Amino acid sequence: MKTKAIAEAKIKSDKIDSAVLADLARADLVSKCYVPDKNIREMRSLVRHRIDLAQRNTQLKNKVHNILDKYMFKYDGILFSAKGLKWLESQNIRTIDRQLVDACLKEMTTINELIESVEKQMASIAINNKKVDLLLGFTGIDYYGALLLINEIGDITRFSNPKKLVSWAGLAPSLHQSGNMRWTGNITRQGNSRIRWYLVEAAQKAARYDPKLIPVYQRIAKKKGNQKAVIAVARKMLVSIYHVLTRNELYDGHRQDVRTRKIKKMERILKE
Repeated sequence: MKTKAIAEAKIKSDKIDSAVLADLARADLVSKCYVPDKNIREMRSLVRHRIDLAQRNTQLKNKVHNILDKYMFKYDGILFSAKGLKWLESQNIRTIDRQLVDACLKEMTTINELIESVEKQMASIAINNKKVDLLLGFTGIDYYGALLLINEIGDITRFSNPKKLVSWAGLAPSLHQSGNMRWTGNITRQGNSRIRWYLVEAAQKAARYDPKLIPVYQRIAKKKGNQKAVIAVARKMLVSIYHVLTRNELYDGHRQDVRTRKIKKMERILKE
């Protein structure tokens, strides 16, 4: 993006772009890109695979719901529980739609088995990881989220301060300034979308259960609404994550009982 900001042109071709890049390289104006080591790249692939499986599962569930909507059928409960699936099987729908539903359910069964396998592999890695242990102190962050954060961020020392980490994650508010006038807008969303997505999910739990972050959420929600308050909590969490990883110390708002429960969950997954 930095290179594009300098070299943006209306007339573009491979020859022109090559010449521009050569000029920028000669002037030492080409921004360096962080390349993580092999272990981090492999862990990123594993965690991203888990995300892809979950997204595919959601797509299949939505497809089944869309088919039921055609018949105005609605189940009062969790559709994909044992009782819900039994109810779904008893519904009178056309042959083609029944085949589509059965195909979705069959694929979901396979995906759930794959998710269990991946989660077991991730738990075996996370249980002895000191950085994961530190991040378990945050409300809303489990071992899966901790691995996601650690490996997407990579070497935390490449960020000289928490503001740069927040900007990299796309959680910093956009800024417009002209003369003495200054406006702040929505978050930039220019950065790592996986970090941003997970932290917003975690922030919704932290806003309800983290004693340190509940007042932050409530204060901003009264002025600017729920959505902006959750984003503010996510940003606050990322700043704390930066300090936890750089100082190698537990989050000062951690709850030991919650952290212990997360560790026991990993142990239970590994025993299954």
